[in-house]
Amino acid sequence: MCACYRAAGVCARILPGNVIWRKVRRMDRKELAVQYKHSSCNCAQAVLKAFEDELDVSSDVLMKIGSGFGTGMGCLEATCGALCAATMIAGLKNDSGLPTVMISRQLLGNFEKKSGATICRVLKGIDTGKVVCECDDCVRNAVACIEEYLTSVGQG
Repeated sequence: MCACYRAAGVCARILPGNVIWRKVRRMDRKELAVQYKHSSCNCAQAVLKAFEDELDVSSDVLMKIGSGFGTGMGCLEATCGALCAATMIAGLKNDSGLPTVMISRQLLGNFEKKSGATICRVLKGIDTGKVVCECDDCVRNAVACIEEYLTSVGQG
């Protein structure tokens, strides 16, 4: 017999042997990612972990993969870490025959429309003092972009 815990749209069941199974409702992934961001994850790790139930990769490996992308690739100098994570997910889920780099281009354009920029330094307003998009919203937008892509190819 298992116990079921529900919080923020996440159903976590502890099965015999303490194996945890969880299913995330699609509409809640954005907020789940933000919750991860506010706990122990950087922006990239938060997006990756929000899709953990759909990826054949352990939580520990996802955390390691995303560890170098917090505050954008290159510490505010390059692409938003949340967007990098969305592209990683696209690569892991890509069964379309289309090169992942083409999917990445699509994700980048969609993210830029939603967020106003793709470079962490610009998003955070480091040089201008004007924040273009807050981190939480970048995380939400990255999740929305990859969800939209996955839905468009019948994986959503």
